[in-house]
Amino acid sequence: MQSPIQQPSMKLKLISIGTKMPRWVQEGVDEYSKRIVGDLGFSLLELPMAKRLKTQSPEVCREKEGEAILASVQEADYVVSLEVLGKVLDTPKLAARLEHFKRQGRNVCLLVGGPDGLSEACAARADESWSLSALTLPHPLVRVVLVEQLYRATSLSKGHPYHRA
Repeated sequence: MQSPIQQPSMKLKLISIGTKMPRWVQEGVDEYSKRIVGDLGFSLLELPMAKRLKTQSPEVCREKEGEAILASVQEADYVVSLEVLGKVLDTPKLAARLEHFKRQGRNVCLLVGGPDGLSEACAARADESWSLSALTLPHPLVRVVLVEQLYRATSLSKGHPYHRA
């Protein structure tokens, strides 16, 4: 008799601005997503960028995108914004945070802004903020790096040899 498939105790949703990513971004995210969907209940929600007009400031676009992001977040969700000035986590600390969320059964939303970053409203809603690098990374690359790091942290927690300290 087969044992029932255990459902993840959390759902981790990456909410990111941008819907028409280059093929290398799609392939990278797809490759690592399939490795973490079972462990983290991972999903990706892509939201369209606000239309950029010459007469419109980047702040207006950022605010419109922020409204769309926040409309996709539930009140009970734990929200993590990805920002250059956020907290830097190494792989063991990221693994520990993910295990903490699992134990709590928390649904987590990771927010990635568009080319102009995240709105102030998104930053205010965030329960914490993480940084992937002190460098400013293009938002499509952030997706790939983030999903790979989620896989790396998950493999570390499971004792898989993918992560080598």
